[in-house]
Amino acid sequence: MINISLKDIVAKICKTSGLSEDEVNKKISEKVEQLYGLVSEEGAAHIIANEMGIKIFDISGELKIKDILIGMKSVDVVGKVLRKYELREFSTEKRKGRVANLSLADETGTIRVVFWNDKTQEFSQIKEDDIIKIKNAYVRENAGRKELHIGENSHIIINPQGINVIPRERPEYDRKHISELTDGITAEIFGTIVQVFDIRFFEVCPICNKRLRLNGENFECEEHGIQRPSYNYILNLYLDDGTANIRVNFWKQQTQRLLKLDDSQILKFMNSSDFESYKTELLGEQIKVLGRVKKNIMQNLEFTADLVFTDLNPDEEIAMLDHAKEIVLDTRQSIDHKNKVNQETFNQDDDFEISEEYLE
Repeated sequence: MINISLKDIVAKICKTSGLSEDEVNKKISEKVEQLYGLVSEEGAAHIIANEMGIKIFDISGELKIKDILIGMKSVDVVGKVLRKYELREFSTEKRKGRVANLSLADETGTIRVVFWNDKTQEFSQIKEDDIIKIKNAYVRENAGRKELHIGENSHIIINPQGINVIPRERPEYDRKHISELTDGITAEIFGTIVQVFDIRFFEVCPICNKRLRLNGENFECEEHGIQRPSYNYILNLYLDDGTANIRVNFWKQQTQRLLKLDDSQILKFMNSSDFESYKTELLGEQIKVLGRVKKNIMQNLEFTADLVFTDLNPDEEIAMLDHAKEIVLDTRQSIDHKNKVNQETFNQDDDFEISEEYLE
């Protein structure tokens, strides 16, 4: 079944019928009451749309990524490949195979595209920044997110002629001192590694990459049953730039970039003390990290790395930080000066009255 939110159904009805949102919501409430509460608001909205001859689902032709819904079949879409992830092999009691995925974007959003078994051969031919046209894919849900799956009947065209895609702009990573970071922003920071923790490994399903639970002697996935686990991991460290320090989280790919090691080399740290030497080598190293700031359960700020850069020129990076700080200071001074001028002008006339239009 295709999942679409009540908000999206109401928006579709409003757009097609010309009714206001309040008018549509009133119709939905009346329909629920008419059917003695035996139907949900979403169900009532579908009924109203059908009665008005409005198609909620129209998947003819190519879709924009924002219009792709969980449960859709025979989906056609065009996008640009932002990132490819590693191909994985899996083996279960019932079957074995291969799975790979990539991140696809257009001007409306991004979506994960999953390739299964023989279709991973086509995945191997795709490069990052390629434009690909996908035909006859289907959509599934994974951890609350929609995924586009490439099945046996799906078809892919790489870099079709005459088609260009300009993806929606990625988050801007403004250069910040650590002391300037606030919850919810994206930023670029530069600092010195002052503390490194052990890598934490955890078991994940080799098919869907969800966390596995231990049941007796076996690891189980809620969707795929007993599995021989693959492993994900996270590396945490503290970064200091002289203004403050912050805990930075590096998930799998960024851990590999930071350590300059591949997945098989990092997995060897699971059952050995060899990582101690790497921890020592990392101390004092200066790195640049692009990422997102959020509060953890203790309400402390943490920084999650989207991309990490090593082997930098410290003088150049510090100069960039100082330049960014100067821009902020100049802006603040300009604002303070403007506010001061406005206040002085206001104080010159005790009988000054604010026009009513500014009070509305």
